[in-house]
Amino acid sequence: MAVANDLRKGMAIMHNGEVCVVLETQHRTPGNLRAFVQATLRSVRTGKSSDIRFSSTERVEVVPLVTRKMEFSYKDGPDYVFTDPETFDTVTLSPEIVGEARNFLVENTPVTVTFVEDRAVQVELPAAVVLTVTDAPEGIRGDSANNVQKPATLETGITIQVPLFINTGEKVKVDTRTGKYLERA
Repeated sequence: MAVANDLRKGMAIMHNGEVCVVLETQHRTPGNLRAFVQATLRSVRTGKSSDIRFSSTERVEVVPLVTRKMEFSYKDGPDYVFTDPETFDTVTLSPEIVGEARNFLVENTPVTVTFVEDRAVQVELPAAVVLTVTDAPEGIRGDSANNVQKPATLETGITIQVPLFINTGEKVKVDTRTGKYLERA
């Protein structure tokens, strides 16, 4: 058993008889009250998220997590299919579980899928991915002041800000945590 102060993003705990994944935690210490931990939990069974307040010394039951290296294969309607490169087992995940990772998924992108009791609960991307620019307007001559950027649409449909010298068809490296341009690839 752990205490609520030990909760971290990505952990799985037992709450009200259900397995829940911790999406976010904040330790708060209001001036005239006792410290508490505010946590956002997502139920593995229902997929619903809720904000829960724990006393900082309250005991919570931690559920073991299993992580597997997988690769994104293809999109099947609204769902996403991932394959284990060693055993070729496939896992189909809903858009809610994939979350913001869908903006950076192209075929064969390596990911880490976290499982709780044989159910996938989270998809973790590498720190940066290489994507192809599908649409980038031409830079206007004379717009060469320091660090001028323009919007560019990538192959996954996401639009990011890139430097003026990036053209359609080029590959760029994008930070998956912030969604910002890093460099040419």
